[in-house]
Amino acid sequence: MLCPLLYNRLKFIVLLLSALLAGTAGAETLLKRNVAYGNDEEQRFDVYAPPQAKGAPVILMVHGGGWQFGDKEMRRVVENKLARWVPKGFVFIAVNYRLLPKIGPLDQARDVARALAMAQELAASWGAERSKFILMGHSAGAHLVALLAARPELAAEQGASPWLGSILLDSGALDVPAIMGSRHLPLYDRAFGKDPAYWHAVSPFQQLSRPSSALLAVCSSQRQHACPEARRFVDKASQLGTRAAVLTQDLSHGEINQKLGEESDYTAAVEAFMRGLDKRVAQALK
Repeated sequence: MLCPLLYNRLKFIVLLLSALLAGTAGAETLLKRNVAYGNDEEQRFDVYAPPQAKGAPVILMVHGGGWQFGDKEMRRVVENKLARWVPKGFVFIAVNYRLLPKIGPLDQARDVARALAMAQELAASWGAERSKFILMGHSAGAHLVALLAARPELAAEQGASPWLGSILLDSGALDVPAIMGSRHLPLYDRAFGKDPAYWHAVSPFQQLSRPSSALLAVCSSQRQHACPEARRFVDKASQLGTRAAVLTQDLSHGEINQKLGEESDYTAAVEAFMRGLDKRVAQALK
């Protein structure tokens, strides 16, 4: 077996080669790897930025993996998104966070908030604008982003400033009590345990009680409960005064993540939402 240090170096080399082939590294992209936002080795993020960026908008991406697996360097997390948005002038940040069983989803959301706060603090050094962040997450990562959108005080407590909007890529959980009260996969028991009070505390639907930054919930029509759950969440957000929408896609749970950034109607629809967030974002997406 490879030692962890050699394994990580090999992963990094593979990532760089993939990015070069995609036209998103080398001369076109500045890569800062493993920027620390905490003391734990998992509290790290990678930064990809176009050269000579100035006032650039930022996409901060949170990977999925059932709250216990996943990594910021996975190809399906970064490749197509980098190829699409860094050449358009976006800074792209991919975040790791502490995983189960080390901590649970509530503290994972705090990790994402802490990463956001650190990225906002350092944004100017990458040519980015701290007020122009878009949060994006897939699966478990989308749940964490949705929880921060529903409970923005969690982000504020970690020093983060408000962000432009949140893009939820087929969230793993929006109504946690409903999931736990019905037949569900064992991964939810590992993530949320047996305490109904905790279910409520980490459930974006239950925590949503006031207007938030804009929301786009992408859902897979191939998953039975994904789109009805997304519509309920978006309907509640809209009733509270949030600009919120559902984007249904006939793609698998994994494809919702992997294919975003490809030239497609799906990517175009996500970008249409992004344009409405800010003039600078709209200018970059012309």
